[in-house]
Amino acid sequence: MAKAVCIVSVSSIRIEASHSSRQLSQVLYGETVEILETQKDFAKISCDFNESGFVDIRHLKEVSASEFPKKQSFVYDEPFGFVETFRGKTLLSIGSEIVTENLEKPQIRNGQNIADTAFQFLNVPYLSGGRSYFGIDALGFVQLIYKVNGIKLPKNLQETSEIGESLFFVGESEAGDLAFFGDEDGKIVHVGVMLNNFEIIHADEKVRIDALDSTGIYNKELKKHTYLLRVVKRILN
Repeated sequence: MAKAVCIVSVSSIRIEASHSSRQLSQVLYGETVEILETQKDFAKISCDFNESGFVDIRHLKEVSASEFPKKQSFVYDEPFGFVETFRGKTLLSIGSEIVTENLEKPQIRNGQNIADTAFQFLNVPYLSGGRSYFGIDALGFVQLIYKVNGIKLPKNLQETSEIGESLFFVGESEAGDLAFFGDEDGKIVHVGVMLNNFEIIHADEKVRIDALDSTGIYNKELKKHTYLLRVVKRILN
């Protein structure tokens, strides 16, 4: 399998090899993927943040394992910006990866930093399969926030809900904890980041802050609970 790096700001990972196919997730500038096969203008890829899918092959550049032997990737932690490439300036989203000689900003893993990163996304629009500052969904939101803080989360909601330490009461939650929500059948359908023990920030129509109680998320605008709480997890020890 060939390894490749994304060379555009954001590239859609689609269910099928078609631009009209549903978006499963996104690859950001500088992220690496494995090319499993090619189909005309698309590459079927495997990545560590979502299931396999198809990406426009023109958005990727194949790289060898020895191409950058002394360099490492810095995860871009500003909401957006630009990087100079041989093609000119490329727009970056938070979470993009930039190859550098030295990792300039050490990643400090604590709950408040995770909450602070989440707050930078406030009012970013919801986009199914999105995982960038330009549009994001619930899973992409938490994955990206934790990535910026040096932590890789599993590929899907169910697996993510199974890691970490379960809290007995909502009142025990702290900044950076993850709250998971289920449907009537018990399936995990939503996730958000706790800002404190009574507020959550999550992607629902847009990235927003709502109240959280033992029942679930309470939307003051709609005057009702919109998601039913299943569990709050502490990922950081």
